[in-house]
Amino acid sequence: MMVEKFPVRIYFEDTDAGGVVYHARYLHFFERARTEYLRHLDFSQQRLIDEFDLAFVVKKMDIDFIFPARLDDALEVETEITEIRGASIFFNQRLVRDETVLCTATVIIACVNLSKMKPVPLPSTIKDALLNAHSA
Repeated sequence: MMVEKFPVRIYFEDTDAGGVVYHARYLHFFERARTEYLRHLDFSQQRLIDEFDLAFVVKKMDIDFIFPARLDDALEVETEITEIRGASIFFNQRLVRDETVLCTATVIIACVNLSKMKPVPLPSTIKDALLNAHSA
């Protein structure tokens, strides 16, 4: 399976007064990594809007905070697809410092038609690219 790695540096703006990453910032890191995963497959957010009138929205997310990330850490978000259904994509994500997993997330993304704001099946070109990446 394809695991996309996305680098993250922890800046002061990401932390509380003690230099520990604020819990909500992890959502930003995971979102950016999923976006770059799709960009790597040539499906930028803008292309999804322009060509398909759709967006991917978070339907469900489970997060496990294991160890804190801290100011100036150089981290990687590892992102992989675990399942693809008609209108949904299932991701596993990990935030890693060296070999240590700091945080994990399981995320279900829904494909939504922007004009109707309703879930729709993944277009075949997107589904095929995701399935090829998933099996790589």
